[in-house]
Amino acid sequence: MQPAGETTTESIGDRRPSSRTRWDATDLSLVAVFAALIAAFAIVPGIPVGPLGVPITLQTLGVMLAGVVLGPARGIAAVLLYLAAGLIGLPVFSGFSGGFGVLAGPSAGYLLAFPLAALVAGAFARLILRGSARFRAGLLFLGCLAASLLTIHPLGIAGLMVNAGLPLREAVIVDAAYLPGDVVKNVLAAILAVSVHRAFPRLLGGRGR
Repeated sequence: MQPAGETTTESIGDRRPSSRTRWDATDLSLVAVFAALIAAFAIVPGIPVGPLGVPITLQTLGVMLAGVVLGPARGIAAVLLYLAAGLIGLPVFSGFSGGFGVLAGPSAGYLLAFPLAALVAGAFARLILRGSARFRAGLLFLGCLAASLLTIHPLGIAGLMVNAGLPLREAVIVDAAYLPGDVVKNVLAAILAVSVHRAFPRLLGGRGR
């Protein structure tokens, strides 16, 4: 027979891992807020670039913010909610578009890459924010840039090749026009994320979740 104190301690310890993976109302609210934020950024008129007119938009800023502020799980959930809203027909994509028809357009690869970008950026952010407080903005910028280069640009190029019929070389040239804007948006995402995490140090889960 175990002492009551040991039983209580053990049961709390058993429950602790499951509580880390269970989302509460706050988590769901954050997911909804960031999905709405991405949609709001999409409302801002984009700048058409290249012969296909795929615009430079603020959507990717919202995607990166979802990842580096909420972390990989809630970040990808926010982006998936945004994409689901657009695919069922709500006009939340760039140019007030929506519906499955966007998957046949030249920007389809970029849209499909958004959840992966949030996942990768969030994973980098979790590692960075668990470490030293020094150089966080710079490291978060590099994490966001890596997420862009590993997910958004490769899948964007693939979408240009499949849906627009561009050969690889031309697709890469078209995609390169978006790199400067991505650098600027990733800088903004890193600066904003550092400010948010300074105000809410347990937001990413770190030690508490």
